[in-house]
Amino acid sequence: MKLFDLSGRVAIVTGGNGGIGLGMAKGMALAGATVVVAGRNAEKNDAAVAELKALGAAASAIAVDVLQEASCRALISNTVKAHGRLDILVNNAGINIRKQPQEYTLSEWHQVLDSNLTSAFLCSHAAYPEMKKGGRGKMINIGSMMSIFGASFTTAYAASKGGIVQMTKAMATAWAKDNIQVNSILPGWIDTALTQRARRDVPALHDSVLKRTPAGRWGTPEDFAGIAVFLAAEASDYVTGAAITVDGGYSVQG
Repeated sequence: MKLFDLSGRVAIVTGGNGGIGLGMAKGMALAGATVVVAGRNAEKNDAAVAELKALGAAASAIAVDVLQEASCRALISNTVKAHGRLDILVNNAGINIRKQPQEYTLSEWHQVLDSNLTSAFLCSHAAYPEMKKGGRGKMINIGSMMSIFGASFTTAYAASKGGIVQMTKAMATAWAKDNIQVNSILPGWIDTALTQRARRDVPALHDSVLKRTPAGRWGTPEDFAGIAVFLAAEASDYVTGAAITVDGGYSVQG
């Protein structure tokens, strides 16, 4: 269906070498997009590209350090040099440091905020001129359940993910005139390396998530393929500034 066809489109996915990022990359690749996997770990980047190519997709990798402005800008410029355009940017890179708020150091606070929020701003800032030049664009920012809820061990993470939603709304209003749609996805509890560590750190987490989630299971990276395609395709041309939960119903429980 043309509304969901990404043929000829070029997409960057930061943190696209694993977890939710790779799940979204696979969805867009299967819809016809050329996908650029952006991450620090070259070995993981190459493995992700191999998976995408095994699906019959055009894919490549660019090493990036999202904490560095120059690296974020080089990611955009190198993508355009290699592929001639940029249509889709997924800001997915992120980390978490689980501590009670009084235990954070200022350095740790900045590390989480810069990795999760500032990096998304920098990549979006660099991508905007290219998308404007092309006459259209799609930006997808990855928030979290912690954009909505609080947890005692996620102070910096929650601040960054709440910021993602508000930044998305501001960019959406600013860039609508340029035919650039900016939306955010709020993942629930997804079975990734990040949450596997969380389950070790918080022993009761697994059972509490299952109890509260109407779908009765943890999410998987594959659950993000469809929403990524929708937000990257013409089907969502009149959707902007939205924060869409992908959580098996977790957030609708009282």
